[in-house]
Amino acid sequence: MASTRIMQLRPYQQQAISDLRMAYRNGSAAPLLVAPTGMGKTVVFAAITQSAAARGRQVLILVHRRELIHQASAKLSAIAVDHGVIAAGIAPSIASVQVASVQSLIRRLDQVAKPDLIIIDEAHHAVAGSWRKIIDHWPGSLLLGVTATPVRQDGRGLGAMFDRLIHGPSVEQLIATGYLTPAKIYAPPPVADLTGIHRRAGDFAIDEAADRMDRPTVTGDAISHYQRIALGRSAIAFCCNVKHATSVCDAFKAAGIRSATLLGNTTDRDALVARFAA
Repeated sequence: MASTRIMQLRPYQQQAISDLRMAYRNGSAAPLLVAPTGMGKTVVFAAITQSAAARGRQVLILVHRRELIHQASAKLSAIAVDHGVIAAGIAPSIASVQVASVQSLIRRLDQVAKPDLIIIDEAHHAVAGSWRKIIDHWPGSLLLGVTATPVRQDGRGLGAMFDRLIHGPSVEQLIATGYLTPAKIYAPPPVADLTGIHRRAGDFAIDEAADRMDRPTVTGDAISHYQRIALGRSAIAFCCNVKHATSVCDAFKAAGIRSATLLGNTTDRDALVARFAA
């Protein structure tokens, strides 16, 4: 059973929940909450899940990365919402709330009770592939999408899936009210030559971009700026592809900076993320 333990919500999170409830009352079956990273979208849909479970509703939360499974599960556990996790290597549960990996759920659709509400984390994924197949499997379920980036690289709109747009606070508002730390942005002069690179689906062609970026002059420049600005601090380097990521990691190690790559097939992914967080 769901607990009555109350999650402490910030004012803008309470407002988002009120706006979503109003959307449903006004006939929406699939609102989309758009809010920046740091707003606490997981907190918002955990509170909504708690309320729905307390009324005996079946809730399915869809995520696409293992880290997001842990994040959603932790928030539900914090408010004592009984829930199961549908993912590789985890025993099934009959709880009315399920947090599901899309990759695992797509193979178990007939083993899961029909949800009254499907919550879609990173909802810009929802219109394609396995996501769409899962959602179409239960056409009568209410939907709730949450995302910080309501845009797809392939240009496909989200209007075919969602029928109401709910805006959360902006980054500027969250900083002004003290809920986000002000950011310091450093922008060194560009070293890589990106002229003439083709575009695919609105972004640089990955293979061409990797060829221009995976060069000692570019990586060395990044390392020198890291050493100057953030030496000894945790950092993330976003790379073009696996080969580029491996090359950048090796270069940081050669400079005496402890580094590791986090790839889609990294076997010790959980341990690596935990070490980074610590």
